Amino acid sequence: MKNPNTICVLFVSLLCLSSYSNRQALAYNDDDDGLKQCLIRHSQNHTAIYTPDHSSFVSVLQYPIKNTRFNSSDTPKPFYVITPREEPEVQAVILCAAELNLQVRIRSGGHDYEGLSYTTAAEKRVADQNPFLVLDLINFNNVAVDTVKKTAWVGSGATVGELYYRISEKSKTLGFPAGVCHSIGVGGHFSGGGYGMMLRKHGLSADHVVDARLVDAKGRVLDRKSMGEDLFWAIRGGGGNTFGVVLSWKVKLVDVPETVTTFSIVRTPDQNATKIVHKWQSIATKLPQELFIRIIAIGQNSQNPVQAIFNSLYLGPADTLLKILQHSFPELGATRKDLEEKTWIESILTIDGFPNGTHPKALLGTIVNNGKPYYFKGKSDFVKNPIPLEGLEGVWDFLKENSSGLLIFSPYGGIMDKISESATPFPHRAGNLYKIQYVMSWSKAGKEAYESHMSWTRRLFQYYTPFVSKNPRQAYVNYRDLDIGTNNLVNSTYDRQSKNWGVKYYQNNFERLVRVKTKVDPHNFFRNEQSIPPLSYIVN
Repeated sequence: MKNPNTICVLFVSLLCLSSYSNRQALAYNDDDDGLKQCLIRHSQNHTAIYTPDHSSFVSVLQYPIKNTRFNSSDTPKPFYVITPREEPEVQAVILCAAELNLQVRIRSGGHDYEGLSYTTAAEKRVADQNPFLVLDLINFNNVAVDTVKKTAWVGSGATVGELYYRISEKSKTLGFPAGVCHSIGVGGHFSGGGYGMMLRKHGLSADHVVDARLVDAKGRVLDRKSMGEDLFWAIRGGGGNTFGVVLSWKVKLVDVPETVTTFSIVRTPDQNATKIVHKWQSIATKLPQELFIRIIAIGQNSQNPVQAIFNSLYLGPADTLLKILQHSFPELGATRKDLEEKTWIESILTIDGFPNGTHPKALLGTIVNNGKPYYFKGKSDFVKNPIPLEGLEGVWDFLKENSSGLLIFSPYGGIMDKISESATPFPHRAGNLYKIQYVMSWSKAGKEAYESHMSWTRRLFQYYTPFVSKNPRQAYVNYRDLDIGTNNLVNSTYDRQSKNWGVKYYQNNFERLVRVKTKVDPHNFFRNEQSIPPLSYIVN
């Protein structure tokens, strides 16, 4: 990847914008309170508990938070942050939270778009009447790779970068299909489906989960056999903080070639970007499934107000890729100089925005904002028919209006067309040309900046209405969006008529998820503003 393009990709690697640092050691609180005594009663381990009066409370709570929207003085705070290290500690937390009537928020990385793993969307006064704790799985980050069986056990608190690196330590021809940004927590990523640059060849992360260890609402540790196939189905895409605390996942690794190829080619409207994007819509799903070409559309500056970045991974050599592009996508104008051959782990670093030559150990780092504000809002859509040229021109107008916005178009087709929409809770399979991710980010604090940037995002989302999926307008659960509806914040009821986020995320799978939830957690212990409700909590 050439240096100018590296800068572009780095800019749009979503939450990968801040500086990198290693995980910090976390201390714990010795406060002698009711929760601590309860935990001791249920577990012999000395569980790490942080309360608001503890000197490390703020740093432990804020350390993984990527979105400054949920890191202000007005953000509802938990009564406790707990960072267990062993399974019995997690069991004790669940039992004690039920005993003390505390709501549990489960955090594995801090990337969640609406902050639901560490705060609540309720107003502070409402949140104070409904106390909650954060169960942070940061210490459940072990990754054990078996190259003979081509499997790995990975803790929910690990990042996808840690998984990638541990695989690369043992093999140059094994990989795993997961996200671009290395600091994404595995727990939330797998719980919502999880996808990356090998989507068209290997599908979702959740498609490769073959076992898991979960603590349920009764405090029991279950594996695939003991939890049953319905619950095992539900946790592989049914969203986090709904069915239990998934502590670890067993995944099936995939074969990758010794040599893969990447490119990042920038085109502007003056370079026929509109026509090239229009052509991409028609051919991206029909290309060999080893080839994934996404488009990142961003606003830049007055000299180059819009850029369409064609960012790609091909599981094969450059010469073969060049022939494919020349035959199926000559409009892009790719040359051999645009294509870079590398190993799979090197491609992970490149696409994540690291400079060429970066050691893979960089994937072990997480991301902190270093006190710099970074607010963002995300939304998503699915496109089933090509957007006309005039429709794309309207998108460029939005990007010219606000250079802080970007869109990412991720193509479907390939194996995604062959997997049933009911195979996992993630239903967005055959029939989709691509997924759109909308991201608006800003750094200025205050109500005016907030309203301006949120308004832009919602207006762009409204503009897309004629061009995207309908009845329902579909959305991706890992790009949480509270604009499309929430559960009642006090009693977690779900209004089927007005709060239809469930069918947007899960379509026909929503009803099955409700049935599983009703069976395994009928009292709705595990919940957030967009968690699956049990049947008794649905209000018609």
